[in-house]
Amino acid sequence: MSAPAPHISETRPQIRQLGEAAINRIAAGEVVERPASAVKELVENAIDAGARRIEVAYADGGKTLIRVSDDGCGMSPADLPLALARHATSKIDGSDLLNIHSFGFRGEALASLGAVGRLTITSRAPGHDAAEISAMGGHITAPRPAALSAGTVITLRDLFFATPARLKFMRSDRAETQAITDTVKRLAMAEPSIAFTLRDVTGGGEGRVTFRADAATGDMFDALHERLKTVLGREFAENALKIETEREGILMTGYAALPTYSRGAAVAQFLFVNGRPVRDKMLLGALRAAYRDVLSRDRHPAAALFIECDPTLVDVNVHPAKSEVRFRDPGTVRGLIVSGLRHALAEAGHRASTTVAGATLGAFRPETPAPSGARVYQMDRPTAAARAASYSGQAPEGFAEMQSALSARTEPFEDNPQGLEESPAEHAPLGAARAQVHENYIIAQTADGIVIVDGHAAHERLVYEKLKAQMATRSVPAQALLIPEIVELSVGDCAAILAIAPDLSPLGLTIEAFGGGAIAVRETPAILGNVDARAMVLDIIDELSDQGSSDTIRTRIDAILSRISCHGSIRTGRRMQPDEMNALLREMEATPLSGQCNHGRPTYVELKLPDIERLFGRT
Repeated sequence: MSAPAPHISETRPQIRQLGEAAINRIAAGEVVERPASAVKELVENAIDAGARRIEVAYADGGKTLIRVSDDGCGMSPADLPLALARHATSKIDGSDLLNIHSFGFRGEALASLGAVGRLTITSRAPGHDAAEISAMGGHITAPRPAALSAGTVITLRDLFFATPARLKFMRSDRAETQAITDTVKRLAMAEPSIAFTLRDVTGGGEGRVTFRADAATGDMFDALHERLKTVLGREFAENALKIETEREGILMTGYAALPTYSRGAAVAQFLFVNGRPVRDKMLLGALRAAYRDVLSRDRHPAAALFIECDPTLVDVNVHPAKSEVRFRDPGTVRGLIVSGLRHALAEAGHRASTTVAGATLGAFRPETPAPSGARVYQMDRPTAAARAASYSGQAPEGFAEMQSALSARTEPFEDNPQGLEESPAEHAPLGAARAQVHENYIIAQTADGIVIVDGHAAHERLVYEKLKAQMATRSVPAQALLIPEIVELSVGDCAAILAIAPDLSPLGLTIEAFGGGAIAVRETPAILGNVDARAMVLDIIDELSDQGSSDTIRTRIDAILSRISCHGSIRTGRRMQPDEMNALLREMEATPLSGQCNHGRPTYVELKLPDIERLFGRT
């Protein structure tokens, strides 16, 4: 005997209109997931109100208290009841939901917060007296007089007290605090001209400031650079490349870090669409694709990118939290990100991040310094001519014979010591080669320090870039299959891959329709050798479904070229002559992306003379 279905009643169910309190609590479940969500909604409202200073205070990770104060336009006593009504907003008139110019527009946040917490709004608009209104678990009080000079103060206490089940899903105070901090920092990056203060008032009193960002001045890029230095740190600001590119009316600006300044996780990737912080899978995929050729699989790029376009070209009303967007032409946006970042990285040339030198200096283990107060001997730095004369006068007998037992080849000095002063190579970015140690590492002297180059890694990148340039000038050679590979697909997948068949053909993959949901693979890229055509096609389809485009073939071809360049480059153990070493340095300076090898590791380390002297206590 079969058991009755649990969701089917023997009597006809009756349709009921839910009460306003229940409706608000349901909406709150979509809009307010955790305390950080409440902070996001309230701070966005403050920004929309034209605030120039915003302060956020919280207690116990935002579970017991969230208070957002701003100096914006404020609200009149008559506006306060409307502010707590569902779908009431001053941001739009409802006639065009695609032309959104503000952070908020749904009119749900305050009503939802008042339904699940104890919400108090105190506000004063110019020309009006200050007033206060409260909402507790959906019950709204009448406006009453209050004391406030200007702006708005919104206080939310005991979040989710009206829905206790939600409290069980809250994380620790520390985790919720971190989420609030991340939210405020993202909004601070979006608005460099606004001053932000984040304060932890757990335990009462004034509490302590956990984050502060003063209003940045200057043009758009200067203000953003200053704000990113505050939020992401000085090292990011020093090693970030300025990004400004446009395609078909879509503008991308911001800063992206050098490949050698990478992270172990995707924690420093910030994307904004028309000033709104978003977490979009397609945009993050494009960011990874742009760095694919210069980072290893376990490293992640760091960037803060701002996409600006006509509001009608992007739909921000995809999710109540407004953290997801949908572009009318996602392919154009993805192409803009990939090409713009790759162009900026190529223009950076051989440049490597300053953190490489810092990590190198940190790896040194100097001897224990002299006791405090002990005299540190500091001699004057001699000129190049004086050094040459000193070397020739102090060279002991048998020095030339002793050199052959060492693993270093040095450049012979000119008879004329004045030649050292006129060496133009020292003023080149990577300097003049002076020696090769351990048959791999090139020591070069610059005008203000030294450069240590990994010869194998540097030459590997140079060969790889040459191979890619050669491959780009002509189509990838194709290998015809004796018997075409027939791949059965769904009708949708078949249509998707046939739509990009013209783009796959120059890469050596030729496919044709075979009737129904099947395709025939007639040619594959010759450089890949024997390849599983069916598996490749399925990988391409998966990437199309996930990101809207596919780089599977290009990635595999680049991997082969990288392997060829690795085996075809200078091997460790090969002795190089001075002219060969200098030629390698000059080629590195002229080759894009030569600051890192094919695996994302730095190809050279630059140490400034003051840093070297500090290692020896000569400062």
